Formats: sequence, C-alpha cells, structure tokens
Amino acid sequence: MFAIALILMILLHIIVQYTKTGKAMRAVSMDKEAAMLMGIDVDRIISFTFAIGSSLAAAGGVLVGMYYNRIDPYMGVMPGLKAFIAAVFGGIGVIPGAVIGGLIMGVAENLVVAFGSSTYRDAVAFAILILVLLFKPDGLLGKRQQEKV
Repeated sequence: MFAIALILMILLHIIVQYTKTGKAMRAVSMDKEAAMLMGIDVDRIISFTFAIGSSLAAAGGVLVGMYYNRIDPYMGVMPGLKAFIAAVFGGIGVIPGAVIGGLIMGVAENLVVAFGSSTYRDAVAFAILILVLLFKPDGLLGKRQQEKV
C-alpha cells in the first residue's frame, strides 16, 4: 500500500510540475482572471483539478478500506484531518512538504505512544497544527508570498 501511495504522489508531482495542464493548474490557483486573460480555459482546469482530487481521494479510501478490512462512512475523518495537518505542516501547495510533514507527524505520534500513552496520539497531531500555525504559518517548505496590488 505504501508503494501505491508513493507512486500516486510522484505521479501527482509530475503532473503538477512538468505538464502544460499542471502549469495551467498553478496559474489558475494563483489568479483566475489573469489565467483567463492568458487564454487558459479556467473551467476545464478547475474540472480537471477536481477530477484528480476526487480520484486521489477514492484511491486513498480504497487503500484505507483494504488496510482495515471494513468500510464505515466515518472511517476517514481522523486520517483526513491528519492529512490536512500534514499538508499545513509541510506547506500548503507543496507536495514534498506534505510528505515530509506526514512523516514527521507519524514519527511524533509513535514516539508519544512509545514513551507515553496511546490516548495522546491524536492530541499530538492537533498540537503540531497549533504550533505550526503560531510560529510558521507557511509550513516547513512553504514560502511567504506577498500580495501585489
């Protein structure tokens, strides 16, 4: 399962960074109006981005369902929150940052379980989120962007 997730992350990174559609996705995410003026079909790019996100969510759901051998409508709530925290920790919009953030969170949670109590496992993730938002809101690999007027 780890290999499948790794392949999907690498594929997403390649699509976003090295294809014409990926460049259009990045342009639309920065400024929709400017992208439209540059000739990018914004609606098509938004639909494509939504399709990629939905496909990755479906793949993640299948992998989680295979891991736990059961399906429950609420089984993805905590992993989804932790994935969001990992993305914020690594830097929103930076795929390698989200991977690094997820790995650091996993190590931190397992250290708490090993040296403390497993009841605090989920609290560690939310404590990391609070600390990141307080001290480095751009994330580990995120860059501070100033809005130009």
